[in-house]
Amino acid sequence: MYSHILIATDGSELAQRAVEQGLALAKALNAKVTAITVTEPWTAAVSGEWAVSFPIEEYERGAAAGAEKILVGVQEAAERLGVQCNGVHIKDQYPAEGIVEEAKALGCDLIVMSSHGRRGIAKFMLGSQASRVLAQTAVPLLIVR
Repeated sequence: MYSHILIATDGSELAQRAVEQGLALAKALNAKVTAITVTEPWTAAVSGEWAVSFPIEEYERGAAAGAEKILVGVQEAAERLGVQCNGVHIKDQYPAEGIVEEAKALGCDLIVMSSHGRRGIAKFMLGSQASRVLAQTAVPLLIVR
């Protein structure tokens, strides 16, 4: 059915549910997993006066350390289940675009990610990475809430 599953995570509690579901599915299907976390460009994360007090080098160090922590956690969970898992940190991308590009580049046949399930004005104002991924790819998407 699925042989290579991409699990997207930002390290949040909600995303952890997607990690658990994705790893359980991979184990059941004997599929390999790529865990991905994406960090936005520095200019998107910091602007105005903050840019002066929060240099790009500090942002990049923090983003790399955060990504490493997230990916190690997923890889350790995968090991406990006996699932083959590689971790990928995509830098300087917006999450949806980074997820879609990596899924295509790796030939993944399923993307697993979480969604807050926002509706109405909250969805309009805050956006939805899951909706953006769905709109940009033909790869099946499993959304966990």
